[in-house]
Amino acid sequence: MTTKKLYLESIEAAYLEDFTAKVIAIEDQKIILDQTLFYPLGGGQNWDLGTLSGPNGIMSVVEVRGRDAIHHTVEDAFELSVGDEVTGKIDFDRRYAHMKMHTAQHLVSGIAYEMFDGVRTVGNQIHTEQSRIDFKPIQFDEDMLTRLQDTVNEKIGQGLAVTDSEMTRSEVNAIMPQERTNMDLLPAFINDLRVVSIGDKEDLCPCAGTHVRNISEIGGIEFIGKKSKGKGTQRVTYKLTEKTLK
Repeated sequence: MTTKKLYLESIEAAYLEDFTAKVIAIEDQKIILDQTLFYPLGGGQNWDLGTLSGPNGIMSVVEVRGRDAIHHTVEDAFELSVGDEVTGKIDFDRRYAHMKMHTAQHLVSGIAYEMFDGVRTVGNQIHTEQSRIDFKPIQFDEDMLTRLQDTVNEKIGQGLAVTDSEMTRSEVNAIMPQERTNMDLLPAFINDLRVVSIGDKEDLCPCAGTHVRNISEIGGIEFIGKKSKGKGTQRVTYKLTEKTLK
């Protein structure tokens, strides 16, 4: 059983808010559809919220999980049957915040790699108000974070396009070092990848998340915290600023 992931069809698809689908399975409060715009928890990015409208009412989607079959957990269990058609609507304010945050994470990780001797991103958590990135091996001081923040914001001001494409592992490895793209963290049997790029290889890495069309939409970033996570790993927390940079 597999759910078609409409949000992965293109960068533009991440901006869609409404869709129709058919119910293919129901498990208690969890509804599985043949296709969906709802992003499930994964890749460090939190799930989408929204509603599903069926023949007997509107249901609030409060959690979305799954890899192949996507489970939409609903708060209000109206009568629904396999084969019913539903209309889904995502909370776009939440989605758009995730899109900007996730694109910012790619940019910060790529620039940090170039600035600080190939420091790797070993974890991230994308939320609406603030997000975090775990780097290793590094020990940031305030000057390092200030320089990183300024460099990222200068790059955002260049207004680089964000694109996606299909590439093989070997094609990605020919462009970017494996430690920068964390290729070693992907299962070896996965060869065909969805790759997200910023500008002309400003950053390029496999990713199934949602992103903005242009980094100018991020506005700007501000680092608001850092702490050690042990063994040379440091967690940096950031938020987005409203200012549109020139």
